[in-house]
Amino acid sequence: MVSPLLRVSGLTAHVCATAALAQSPYASDIVEYVAGTGVASGYDVPTSALGEPSRFTADPLFPSAVTPFSSAYLPGQVCSIGGGGRLVLAFDAPIADDPGNPFGIDLLVFGNSFFIDAAYPAGVVGGFFGDGGLVEASADGETWLAIPKVEADGLFPTLGYLDVGPYPTRPGAEPSDFTRPVDPILGPMLMGMSFDEVVAAYAGSGGGAGVDLASIGLSEISFLRISLPENAGITIEIDAVSDVAPASPGADLDGDGAVGGGDLAILLAAWGAEGDAPDVDLDGDGTVGGGDLAILLAAWGQGG
Repeated sequence: MVSPLLRVSGLTAHVCATAALAQSPYASDIVEYVAGTGVASGYDVPTSALGEPSRFTADPLFPSAVTPFSSAYLPGQVCSIGGGGRLVLAFDAPIADDPGNPFGIDLLVFGNSFFIDAAYPAGVVGGFFGDGGLVEASADGETWLAIPKVEADGLFPTLGYLDVGPYPTRPGAEPSDFTRPVDPILGPMLMGMSFDEVVAAYAGSGGGAGVDLASIGLSEISFLRISLPENAGITIEIDAVSDVAPASPGADLDGDGAVGGGDLAILLAAWGAEGDAPDVDLDGDGTVGGGDLAILLAAWGQGG
């Protein structure tokens, strides 16, 4: 069934029927796509922005897991938007403004921005490359509000796996969480960090530009629009958009009403326990380890 909000532009436009991604936290429908100026052939496929972000780039010459130093770039991985272009996405279920989400972030936009390695191949941040892009949200697909201080193809670059180096040629074994945001306060602090320090700062997150719906006063949205002005002179690349999962209600391990140092001490004391510390096994994988630490850090400072 084609979305009732479907519109076709006079420019190069692509439309598609509803994608079957039931119960997915990711964008599920293309409402409208106008490529705009400067988009290369193969990068004008809007369905590339549906589903989860890319974890691995299967280039036959330069295969690489996606990291903040090695972004997704192949046709089919990202959808480009040029000057005067736009991409309108819809979701299976409304995305709510939830103050209980980690850092208050409700939505994540994944582009193909990356950190510049000033000491290749060490993976030391020397700068940041992102193309920007206006992000707007709507509850009804008609009235749009711009998200302030958020760039579609910007911070934070995608991290596909937690157990790889900056330029891995094979997938990792420990996937990151694409529904968990990076703490937004870390943005300027990442410059100068080593790759391992960047991964630690992500605290289990897969990255993405964070959107807090409270910034535009909407209680929920069902549509997201990403665009560039006519005279932009660049293209931006969009890989995916994701709803944010609420923080674990069990992260307050010491029961003091907030997630903090006491909870961290309890988790570290149980580190490596298998099956006999269910209250500390926050991710339910049977072992107290990195996944549980990522959940606790994402809930840091919040009520348990």
